[in-house]
Amino acid sequence: MTVIVDSGGANLASLVHALARLGCHAVVSRDPEVIASAERVLLPGVGAAAAIMQRLNAAKLLPVLRSLECPVLGICLGMQVLFERSAEGETETLGVIPGRIERLRAAPGIPVPHMGWNTLHPVTADPLFENITNEDRCYFVHSYYLPATHPNTIVKTEYGTAIAAAVRQRNYRGVQFHPERSGVVGHKILENFLRLGPCC
Repeated sequence: MTVIVDSGGANLASLVHALARLGCHAVVSRDPEVIASAERVLLPGVGAAAAIMQRLNAAKLLPVLRSLECPVLGICLGMQVLFERSAEGETETLGVIPGRIERLRAAPGIPVPHMGWNTLHPVTADPLFENITNEDRCYFVHSYYLPATHPNTIVKTEYGTAIAAAVRQRNYRGVQFHPERSGVVGHKILENFLRLGPCC
């Protein structure tokens, strides 16, 4: 069973449809028991770090999300909350991966939020990015980021600075971009995620 955590994000429906196109009929849930028993978990998120943490806490999901042993994929804000803290309101987040999320700095030609297609640059081989190359692009929408110098970075991109486009800590992975909105490349990444085994 593949479960999408009902984190209240506006991208839930598009993620459900993207997985359905791969033949995966994912369950959307905020039930701790359902999530704990899943074979794979996706944690999507859009909006503010404090708001998503409040929703997860209200649903009593913090302990289960911190203790999952199956493959987990955080998407956009869902990736950011895998870390210990976000500069957005100095919010304490899940703490699954050490580190702090920072705010992007606007500059000429570099507006914030970052909205658009960026090229992926794999740093470390990972099954999630099998058959993904330096020519491939994904769609990003975000104002906060993890510096690509972070040791858990497996893919990076450039937007005024080097950004971690994907990270991994044991069975937990996160992508800063939206695979469900990234066409053929995003389709392939989600397909790779569905192929991950229990020890991923």
